[in-house]
Amino acid sequence: MSRLDRQSFLGPQSDAILDAATIGIVGLGGGGSHVAQQAAHMGIGGYVNADPDVIEDTNTNRLIGGTLADVSVSLPKVTIAERLIRGLQPNARIISVQADWHDAVDDLKLCDVIVGAVDGFKEREQLERFARRHLIPYIDIGMDVHDLGKKGFLVSGQVILSSPGAPCMRCCGFITDERLEQEAKLYGAAGSRPQVVWSNGVLASTAVGLLTQVLTPWYPNPPGFVFLDYDGNKGTITRNPRMELLKNHVCPHHPPDETGDPLFDIRMQKFQPRRVRTTTPASSQCAPWWQRAWNRLRGQKG
Repeated sequence: MSRLDRQSFLGPQSDAILDAATIGIVGLGGGGSHVAQQAAHMGIGGYVNADPDVIEDTNTNRLIGGTLADVSVSLPKVTIAERLIRGLQPNARIISVQADWHDAVDDLKLCDVIVGAVDGFKEREQLERFARRHLIPYIDIGMDVHDLGKKGFLVSGQVILSSPGAPCMRCCGFITDERLEQEAKLYGAAGSRPQVVWSNGVLASTAVGLLTQVLTPWYPNPPGFVFLDYDGNKGTITRNPRMELLKNHVCPHHPPDETGDPLFDIRMQKFQPRRVRTTTPASSQCAPWWQRAWNRLRGQKG
């Protein structure tokens, strides 16, 4: 019995599929550290981890895998994530980028799915636009704590799956010009944002569930768009009403002619011969995510 036998329900050769997959994790301070841990437990083999920061004392209430000893030496968050992953996946393919994710775009282009655990609407919009351009499903997680005055505090958050050809974060009203403008006015004056480990864990676990639906044959027809609301006070995750309203919606914000790398020049490429595949790919049990995304862009089913 292997350590992954109890998740064999994910589908035939799911272990091989997960091992061959590469995910991008942008932001390793809170929810992203949960995602890295759970992905390693599941057996995902490839990672592109991007975060410019080092661990600080105020991170230790939520950064999974971080220790007080790490704080004393200002260990980078990507290094902590890599250590955590290799404890379960010694041979994992890991690219650790201790910088803004914009410095990791060439590596992120190779990912099957990107998970963003970032602060701010502008950063989210840029990540989603990058993922859309390169036909990569993007999963966004985030939480906040709202001061309700005499009523106490409200812990809330969201998990959004944005896939090529499906509704985006602007379509569902999560990203708006008003929010971006308000955020720009407050830039540099927001201060530290409240974060707690359990709500980050709930959101990250939900994101990993969506990640698994996208990658494995377990879920026959994985959705292209998911918008879930988290209420930490009630302990609930519910479908946002916009999911139903956007069921047959065609996204106008990311048209098909915006796909691809605008800086790519085929005249500059050097091509190497590839060995012809002689066996059926493990993922042939269902159409790969990129095929489903391309079909959506062309208005086809499946």
